[in-house]
Amino acid sequence: QVQLVESGGGSVQAGGSLRLSCKTSGRLLSRNAVAWFRQAPGRDREFVAHFAWTTANTAYADSVKGRFTISGDNDKSTVYLQMNSLKPEDTAVYYCAAKSSLLSVTIPSAYNYWGQGTQVTVSS
Repeated sequence: QVQLVESGGGSVQAGGSLRLSCKTSGRLLSRNAVAWFRQAPGRDREFVAHFAWTTANTAYADSVKGRFTISGDNDKSTVYLQMNSLKPEDTAVYYCAAKSSLLSVTIPSAYNYWGQGTQVTVSS
């Protein structure tokens, strides 16, 4: 059984930084694709970034390219999302998700496993 535990959310002023962590456990091939999604009030859940354990490939939403960096630490089985130059529109609950396939990595419904979410609030 794959488990995901997020941490690192909080409140920050515009222009600031936060680092989110997603501690993963369970069979590696079942959680090979790990992604961060976010959901603001009244909006659909949207893709933010993706990391693949077996290839180290990454992918980003256009809205966060150049500001956010996703990475993985094999020893700690943890995926990080470093968020810099934060904007008020980045405010949302951020979720870590995992699945086995490296296809359709931007689609929320393709993921089998989800964390509990962590709140990120950016004030202007």
